[in-house]
Amino acid sequence: MRHAKKLLCLALAMVMSLSLVACSSSGDGKADGSDAAIDHDREVVYGSASLITNFNVKYVTAQNDLQALDQVYDALVRKVNGKFCGQLAESWEISEDGLTWTFTMKDGLKWSDGSDLTAKDFEYSFKRLACPDTAAPYAETVVGMIDGYQDAIGNPDADGNTTTDPDWDALNVHASEDGKTLTVQLSYPCSYFDKLCAFAAMSPVQQATVEANGDAWCTEPDTYVCNGPYMITDWIPSERIVLSKNPNYVGGWDSSKIVSDTITLLLLEDSSAAYAAYNSGEAQLVKDVPTDEIPSLTRVEDGGDFYLDEIMGTYYISLNDQKEPFTDPNVRKAMSLAIDRDYVANTIMQGIYTPATALVGPGIVDNEGYFMDNANGGKPYIGDDYEANLEEAKQLMADAGYPDGEGFPVIEYSANDAGYHIPVAEYVQQAWGELGITVNINKVEWASFLPMRRAGDFDISRNGWSMDYNDPSNMLELFTTNNGNNDGKYANPAFDKVIEESRVADKATHFEKLHEAEDILMNDAACIPVAYYNDFWLQSPSLKGTWHSPYGYWYLQYGYIEE
Repeated sequence: MRHAKKLLCLALAMVMSLSLVACSSSGDGKADGSDAAIDHDREVVYGSASLITNFNVKYVTAQNDLQALDQVYDALVRKVNGKFCGQLAESWEISEDGLTWTFTMKDGLKWSDGSDLTAKDFEYSFKRLACPDTAAPYAETVVGMIDGYQDAIGNPDADGNTTTDPDWDALNVHASEDGKTLTVQLSYPCSYFDKLCAFAAMSPVQQATVEANGDAWCTEPDTYVCNGPYMITDWIPSERIVLSKNPNYVGGWDSSKIVSDTITLLLLEDSSAAYAAYNSGEAQLVKDVPTDEIPSLTRVEDGGDFYLDEIMGTYYISLNDQKEPFTDPNVRKAMSLAIDRDYVANTIMQGIYTPATALVGPGIVDNEGYFMDNANGGKPYIGDDYEANLEEAKQLMADAGYPDGEGFPVIEYSANDAGYHIPVAEYVQQAWGELGITVNINKVEWASFLPMRRAGDFDISRNGWSMDYNDPSNMLELFTTNNGNNDGKYANPAFDKVIEESRVADKATHFEKLHEAEDILMNDAACIPVAYYNDFWLQSPSLKGTWHSPYGYWYLQYGYIEE
């Protein structure tokens, strides 16, 4: 689809608070399209190494899917210039005890089909998010602190089995009769609940559409009712997704700065194809540049078009913690210590990523500064003396009953074929060979990879997490027993208890307990942190108005091509 006027076309390559809060949205853009010299005949092509497969806001976890959702959904709040401000909420109030949050909605809000959007839509959406039948991976993370959540999910026992009939209407979220206000009652104070309300999973879904179409509502443009500045108008799997400006849009973005009528997500074959499209002039923004091309690229600070930007996230390896021999912490520790993180980050990953010495990485804060700096008494959990680490790893293997790998089963490392994933897999295959472990590599297509990993159908799997909001709980809570994103099925009652104790209003206690939680995780080697993420991309100087966030997303709403 091509529009005669303003066109923004993005190509995606597949492989890979206060007592009273309000904020104007007029200053959140980086460009004002009304004053720009826009080339209406050129397309902007954005390439990424992961196929967009899911537009269901209650189920997505992949960064590429979340990136796309940001273009078609507005939530209650949004981060603007470092602050969380109203998006669909005009303002919100927090009770003195921190338990009651009352959101006042903006006037005139609409769905993309032109029908009214009110607080009642958020009441339905929050409750549906908690419903076990929805199977939302983020449910516990984003609504688990709301009063009634345990009743909503059936009061599961220690093994995750329900003890009562799930009643998602028990979630203590209520809209006023006129749909103007939304009241959320928490079971414990959560100082970052506003940050949670900015996350895509907390976006509303239209009840009538969902109930009429079931899960199919989010698979076809004709049934995909959304509320953001853009809407889906065409979707050909493995070929393209077309987003067109929403004519009924009322929300937090400045409509005067949304100058492109269309965003087209062209689904290319791989990062090499996207790179070729960039070099030919077809693409103006390419994420996940082919790794063998990186040494030849010139960074933007040196006058080039190659960008490198730190984001908050960690590349790690998941072990199936419920499967022998990974049930033994000594085995997990040995496999972690046998990895030379400096070599991985600076040689295999060509200095694009940074060696990881903990799970929670750079940029994430606590009450005294950066969480990472204050972890483990100020010392890294994993030292940088690789030779010493390897000797300790061999001893741990012997202590576990596998001297020189004797008796250790052949294991499989699963990864999708994108970016550095397979080179890293090939490296750990060699590294663990130093322990006498034989590793086979299982290359999995992206469409199958996430379901496989979420189901725990693996021995070892590449994994990673980019933060959704700046609180270390966002990463640490992944490892609670019943978390929907706990891919390795790690289960430790002591860890769960400390996480529960972190859910208090007092920030000092909150972060103290989160530090304790990371201590437990790292001591257990619940996963294997490898490197801290950075985003890298190529961007044409002609592309203006887009910007990149520390959470790893590009905001495209104000994008345009300058003549």
